[in-house]
Amino acid sequence: MTRPSQRTRIKICGLTREADVEAAVDAGADAVGFVLYPRSPRHVEPRRAGELARRLPPFVAPVLLFVNAAPGDLVAAFAEVPHGIAQFHGDESPEDCRSAARAAGPGGAARPWIRAARMAEGLDLLDFAARYEGAAALLLDAHVEGYGGAGKVFDWSRVPTGVPAPVVLSGGLSPANVIEGVLTVRPFAVDVSSGVEASKGVKDAALIRRFCDAVREADARLAATD
Repeated sequence: MTRPSQRTRIKICGLTREADVEAAVDAGADAVGFVLYPRSPRHVEPRRAGELARRLPPFVAPVLLFVNAAPGDLVAAFAEVPHGIAQFHGDESPEDCRSAARAAGPGGAARPWIRAARMAEGLDLLDFAARYEGAAALLLDAHVEGYGGAGKVFDWSRVPTGVPAPVVLSGGLSPANVIEGVLTVRPFAVDVSSGVEASKGVKDAALIRRFCDAVREADARLAATD
């Protein structure tokens, strides 16, 4: 897979505390994720997401994760996080994503959005990407019961070449395996949640730093061989 950049971007997802936002920023994360799905153990209310997002410096992007949310819920959430990016992680159709992004967009413009692809057996990722044309990126996660990857790794060899959108590798990543993931998939970005936690919804600053350092090591290895 051809990467659009030589540097793998890093997203730390499922943040619930100020200390975890600061740890992600200090370690060099490019984006942080706030889960607005009420059934998640990492769920935060829109107002709380806004409080945490306001601690971010320029050029660190807030991402709001939704699961089958009504367009009005997106509008309310982005009123709290005006510069956020939407991530759709449920059963949203292409038109659901596009219409919600338009409804929640600033000044009538569509808001950037990411679509999660649950890598079930038989999923044609190229067809999926074509149907969700307009997504800023596709986030590849393991297919499990419910929503989210549940900290599980999927078979990375199933990611085809030629995906016509930036690929975000997710699903069971940790400091121990992210180097292999980057070297195998060569994604635009990686996304981690449970792999850098002390407990559900509570991040471990040392694990976050180790994860980010491992991504940079992977990039250095790729640069040495390309």
